[in-house]
Amino acid sequence: MPDWIWPLVLSLQETADWLLGLERDIKDVSSGQMALRAILIYGLALVLIRVASKRFLSQATAFDVIVAIMLGSILSRAINGSAPFLPTVLAAAALVALHWVLASLAVHTSIGTIFKGEPQLLIKDGEVQEEAMRRARITSADLDQALRINAKHTDRSKIRRAYLERNGSISVIPYPSGFRSWTCRSRTGSRASASRLSDPCIQSPVSQWTF
Repeated sequence: MPDWIWPLVLSLQETADWLLGLERDIKDVSSGQMALRAILIYGLALVLIRVASKRFLSQATAFDVIVAIMLGSILSRAINGSAPFLPTVLAAAALVALHWVLASLAVHTSIGTIFKGEPQLLIKDGEVQEEAMRRARITSADLDQALRINAKHTDRSKIRRAYLERNGSISVIPYPSGFRSWTCRSRTGSRASASRLSDPCIQSPVSQWTF
């Protein structure tokens, strides 16, 4: 290593200490130094998030939300001086790197299911899946809200599928326009529901159709 490198590093370190007050007790840090810390950490956070992935910004799953919360908590320590500046920045970089590695593994392996879970079916062919609703802790009011937002109505019989997605939102797949739903009663007295765009009575062993 050339002789001039080490003096340059020491000079840069002294300049950073003077500008950011890194060697001072937190109560002795001026408002200007605190502001510079915040600006520097803001820039570093933008770089880390940009390097990580765009899905990190969308907080697509609980996996992403947890990393976002932890990253904010770690970087805040570098601003308020509750932890050493450089080790805190390195810890934040390590966390983002871990997130990137696990997200890459999720693309090629089944590890994504472990960290992110699977969507849960809440409505199937117009019928609410009560057991799935109980497991997901979704109330009838929650489901109606999702239907109003996504389908512009709350008629569950007109919904083909509704899922509780991995990010906690409810997605809705309505039937196409022209959909007709009915309930049939067979000759044995049993009931069944169906939903098609065509006439369901053709070649159907039923004695009664109620629309």
